[in-house]
Amino acid sequence: MISKVLIANRGEIALRVLRACKELGIATVAVHSTADADAMHVRLADESVCIGPPPSRESYLNIHQIVAACEITGADAVHPGYGFLSENAKFAEILDAHGITFIGPTAEHIRIMGDKITAKKTAEALGIPVVPGSDGEVKPDNAMQVARKIGFPVLIKATAGGGGRGMKVAKTEADLEEAVSTARAEALAAFGNDAVYMEKYLGKPRHIEIQVVGDGEGNAIHLGERDCSLQRRHQKVWEEANSPALNVEQRMKIGQICADAMRKLKYRGAGTVEFLYENGEFYFIEMNTRLQVEHPITEAITGIDLVHEQIRVASGAGLSVTQDEVVFSGHAIECRINAEDPRTFVPSPGTITHFHAPGGLGVRVDSGAYQGYRIPPYYDSLIGKLIVHGRTRVECMMRLRRVLDEFVIDGIKTTLPLFQDLIGNQDIANGDYDIHWLETYLARASE
Repeated sequence: MISKVLIANRGEIALRVLRACKELGIATVAVHSTADADAMHVRLADESVCIGPPPSRESYLNIHQIVAACEITGADAVHPGYGFLSENAKFAEILDAHGITFIGPTAEHIRIMGDKITAKKTAEALGIPVVPGSDGEVKPDNAMQVARKIGFPVLIKATAGGGGRGMKVAKTEADLEEAVSTARAEALAAFGNDAVYMEKYLGKPRHIEIQVVGDGEGNAIHLGERDCSLQRRHQKVWEEANSPALNVEQRMKIGQICADAMRKLKYRGAGTVEFLYENGEFYFIEMNTRLQVEHPITEAITGIDLVHEQIRVASGAGLSVTQDEVVFSGHAIECRINAEDPRTFVPSPGTITHFHAPGGLGVRVDSGAYQGYRIPPYYDSLIGKLIVHGRTRVECMMRLRRVLDEFVIDGIKTTLPLFQDLIGNQDIANGDYDIHWLETYLARASE
């Protein structure tokens, strides 16, 4: 069994992993940059190691420093959280070479799903429905031929991409050349790889993702879906479980397809299979081979601790439940609280002068923030997640309205006012939105 976990991350996810380890009686090691010396997870960990200056490449992305921290402290496992090195196959391989357990999938599975073209081909071979698109990389000399075969509008995407970078829409033939050129340039700048591929562009889809967990031995389960359609610049803002757009039959069918695929793949650990959903059809877009930011809403409706499951699987203990033991209960919503201006979305680092988290039945706040904490300007602006659970979606929405009024963060600007606006919108109340809804709403609000 794992006896000491080094948490190779920061912020709310580092604190989340630390709590799970403590519940399992596992010792913890926090690594941190000099900018995060007073972070909450550093304060609460059994041991802490400074691994470098604020720039991520010199600290949280510095594999050598993280491995050295493991050796210094005697940590026999590493949990990568999300972001940073969580989907870095080389990191997983290096840890394995040093006899350190990587709490995540195999390097092979990370590599397969990390390349969007390979991931799509693999998904299709495993029986997962995919978006019509190119068979492989698209280049300027064959782009028009491929686009005409798919049918306009088309979406050009970076093969090594994520977060909306290297992604462009060509609505007509006249738009194609510039879209391909721009996507390739963005992909090269962001990922060091200018390869792109092409898919059919769906007009008003929802973003639906299926949570899966496998033991690496051919056993796997799904834990239902999350609706992540409320996005800004391809970044998720508000997530729900279950989706207002699906019924029980649809939910169980697509969940079973994903679980069956993970069994065939002998996938190990937690993962998320992401789809676009339109007119009753699911279209695979990618798989994230890590814990998702929005995992708490799945925990809320299933009662299953996903980090506990990750650690169990990595320890060789297998899954704690079988598929027929998974019970879905109620509805949950997560709001991502960012240190940003709620209208311009400009980052707002600084010192929190007053912090009061809401409470009550069905309320969870995942955050490393506290009164007096100084938010550094070097990292992602996510400072916390508000998760609310209710017996029904209506009850959940009513509870969310109440806790948003209770949540106080002073000294910096946050996105809390945005959620107070959204909770009063009729489309949101009805669950009637798609992946373009939020950007359209924000554009109208700024007029």
